[in-house]
Amino acid sequence: MSRSVSFAGVILAAGESSRMGRDKALLPWPPAREGQAASKDSFLSAAIRSLAASTDFVIVVAGNNEPALAPVAYANGASIVVNPDPSRGQFSSLQIGLHEVLQRGRDAAVITLVDRPPANTATVQTLRDAFDAAPQNVWAMVPDFSGKHGHPFVAGREMIERFLQGPVTGNAREIEHRYQDHIQYLAIDDPYVALNINTPEDYAALTARSQSLNRESAI
Repeated sequence: MSRSVSFAGVILAAGESSRMGRDKALLPWPPAREGQAASKDSFLSAAIRSLAASTDFVIVVAGNNEPALAPVAYANGASIVVNPDPSRGQFSSLQIGLHEVLQRGRDAAVITLVDRPPANTATVQTLRDAFDAAPQNVWAMVPDFSGKHGHPFVAGREMIERFLQGPVTGNAREIEHRYQDHIQYLAIDDPYVALNINTPEDYAALTARSQSLNRESAI
């Protein structure tokens, strides 16, 4: 029996991007093709659109970078909440985002990180549909690509409450392991769900890969 769930999207984007040297949320996406100008879109704007089609609204959790991210969020129909102390870690941003989800009357969230190319909209919808159809004892639906778990993932009300009960200095992975029996992993044919971009070298490799795929598709 399917459940009746209302979904919000949550994008965690409060990090300082210290290893990248510039805000990962604003990295151009898709990367510019050879001889072309950089895209006006970014990881953040593309992530918002990726989640928007399958959720009622999208929340971006920003930190000290809020002045730079707010125009992008608002231009793409998302809202901003601010983590006043992102140095506490990513889990504190997750809790702030999930508090907003519950305050706005939703009982499930599709959660992703901004430090990656966004999942396909079809991937997000597949995860949502799988969660809708899952038994009531499934609290979260996590994508799996070639044995690697990633984002976005779906957290239902039960998992959201467990995240909110954790210490602000905790981490999501510990809580997920504690409630492993309530998590379902779904095989997804989308390599971006398991990809992190942390350094300029990571982004350069992603750019080269994207350009290679574009050339192959043109043949």
